[in-house]
Amino acid sequence: MSPRKIFQLSALIATLMVGGLACVWPVALWAFALIGPVIALGLYDMMQRSRAVIRNFPVIGRARYWMEAVRPEIQQYFVESDTSGRPFSREYRSVVYQRAKNTTDTRPFGTIRDLYEVGTEWIAHSLHPIHPPEAPPRILIGEGRCEQPYNASMLNVSAMSFGSLSKNAILALNNGARLGGFAHNTGEGGISPYHLEGGGDLIWQVGTGYFGCRTPEGQFDAELFASKARHESVKMIEIKLSQGAKPGHGGILPAAKVTPQIAEIRGVPVGEDVLSPPAHTAFTTPKGLLDFVIKLRELSGGKPVGFKLCVGRKREFLSICKAMVANGCVPDFITVDGAEGGTGAAPMEFSNAIGTPLTEGLLFVHNALIGCGLRDQLRIICSAKIVTGFHVVRRMAMGADLCNSARAMMFAIGCIQALKCNTNTCPVGVATQDPDLFRGLDVPNKSQRVYRYQRNTVKSVMEILGAAGLEHPDKLRPHHIQRRVGPTKVEDYSTIYENVVPRALLGETPPAEYATAWREACAEEF
Repeated sequence: MSPRKIFQLSALIATLMVGGLACVWPVALWAFALIGPVIALGLYDMMQRSRAVIRNFPVIGRARYWMEAVRPEIQQYFVESDTSGRPFSREYRSVVYQRAKNTTDTRPFGTIRDLYEVGTEWIAHSLHPIHPPEAPPRILIGEGRCEQPYNASMLNVSAMSFGSLSKNAILALNNGARLGGFAHNTGEGGISPYHLEGGGDLIWQVGTGYFGCRTPEGQFDAELFASKARHESVKMIEIKLSQGAKPGHGGILPAAKVTPQIAEIRGVPVGEDVLSPPAHTAFTTPKGLLDFVIKLRELSGGKPVGFKLCVGRKREFLSICKAMVANGCVPDFITVDGAEGGTGAAPMEFSNAIGTPLTEGLLFVHNALIGCGLRDQLRIICSAKIVTGFHVVRRMAMGADLCNSARAMMFAIGCIQALKCNTNTCPVGVATQDPDLFRGLDVPNKSQRVYRYQRNTVKSVMEILGAAGLEHPDKLRPHHIQRRVGPTKVEDYSTIYENVVPRALLGETPPAEYATAWREACAEEF
């Protein structure tokens, strides 16, 4: 007899027995109170039609869904090794927690990694190392072009919107930025009161939805933008073209997170999914983008303005480069996001199969700007899985001037990688708008953790530079980074990756790798 038939027969017999006994034996009522709900659940399971498992195996079939619900936690805490976890391994999460808490982040007994595994990378140290300067260098953005250039840190908080994150998370990040003297990117959700309350430096990100500076119809509102961009806390403006986790898709804020306050800040309806348009309406061509850069620079009172993108079609970025060369207008910075970047909500296909990873994207943008003779006129910021000092050093060796980090900053304020960012049920109050959850995030304590994590990581950057015999990150070059490309073969980045010579794209015979895309690129259209 099948388990389903056995359950049906047992439930029927038990019901009749308990019901009969209840007439003569009151104690049986207590038994019925205990097993009655189980019988009722089993009967419901047999009648429902949406789940075959529990219809065929009433009650006990539910164990499958209970185990599935706790699988991520079991996987993370009991199955994964220190280096195998995804998206971030236990090793990386632990170093963020340790640096944020100012506890010991050193390691005994040597590395746990296999240094002979293909893909392993390291920096070539010097036999004449130096003591790094006590004060980490700053990177000036907008010099000679902006009335209010910004002196940035090497490591800053990457774009995360209020709405995606809770108010306590935003307050903690911004207070930490103020304590450490680094910048906090608002994300495309606009400037909230919590971005301003902490007093930290802000990079205001303007996305395709123009949240915080939009008309009721969703178009860009220049007057509203100017009134906010001139706030003393706003140091730079970033136009978001795309992001690594979901390029070409636009931002997603689930309805559960759209509270009346968030709706007011963004200028959208309450309780509805907020889907940013995939493309901008304020411009439609490369020249239009650069005109928009000039417009925002003027409206903001002369603050640095740049744009963020995940590299897709090379021809389209080269079209922007041609527009820069043609009209002499250059943004103050470009932020390159990699396809491995994070987000609160994205379709699986977009996260897995759209967008260029940071290594190739950063190298392409860096080389394209060199080839057009533009590289020395702007700064490159990079973002996507920046956690440790070596991550920063490696990206700077590849052409970045400074780095942004989002998920590591989330770890610093208590994120446990529960992977519930898109459900409004974040257990530590970071990625939720549920007050019962985010009240557990203590702002003063977490602010200190953000500050300490950033400070200790920048300190590690300087120590790595000192070990390599370098005084400043601008001395880093591709040849400083080594990579194992085979079981017995090691090459440096200058050999592995092509390096374009200055103004090579402006000559009659551009490099073969860029020739087709450069020929097809047009300043008048993407």
